[in-house]
Amino acid sequence: MKCPGQDLQYWKPGAIYEAGCPRCGRAVEFFKDDTARTCPGCGHRFVNPQMDFGCAAYCPFAEQCLGTLPEGAALQREALLKDRVAVEMKRRFGTDFKRIGHSGRVARHAERIGKAEAGPLAVILPAAFLHELPAEADETGPAREILQRLGARPELIAEVCDALGRLQRPPAADDPPSVNVLRDAHRLDELEERRKSGEPAGAAADESAFLTDSGRRTAREMLRPE
Repeated sequence: MKCPGQDLQYWKPGAIYEAGCPRCGRAVEFFKDDTARTCPGCGHRFVNPQMDFGCAAYCPFAEQCLGTLPEGAALQREALLKDRVAVEMKRRFGTDFKRIGHSGRVARHAERIGKAEAGPLAVILPAAFLHELPAEADETGPAREILQRLGARPELIAEVCDALGRLQRPPAADDPPSVNVLRDAHRLDELEERRKSGEPAGAAADESAFLTDSGRRTAREMLRPE
């Protein structure tokens, strides 16, 4: 069966249109399923400005269907991956709401720090949700299996699994920024939970233990008297 969005019999008026070349301004004709076209005037190739790449963000056959994905669709696919990983972990943990809550909070802190530090969120957020799984370096590790099943790129899988492995070891000088973000996010969750329960912050409040400026700043905000 052909994808209805790509089958001409389902097309409506306006499915063929013109868009101005961003380099020379010449009108270039597009079909709605063209991912990109080359301007006949100046030779500049540009992405279809009206195409909806929503399905490409999650469909495992997107590249075969549409050809090389534009950057926006590729980024959207990796942004959706962390949501699918979160759902997978909720299924796996079942009624273990403590672990579900912990993973979600670590991911929330990691996203905030990662954005402030310009870290690779495509690596950071899946790793934040997966960090409660057993860390295994072999090809059958549970985190690797989940990411492969969800269609993550091999390069992304390798980076996420490397980050998860490093989290099981003491901090090292060659740790990538993604690992530093994850360590700080984990420490912030500990600090947050201690405050909620009325326990002394203890070592969790030691600013020197944080590895990112954003982590230290967030810790100070948490400890500030209300």
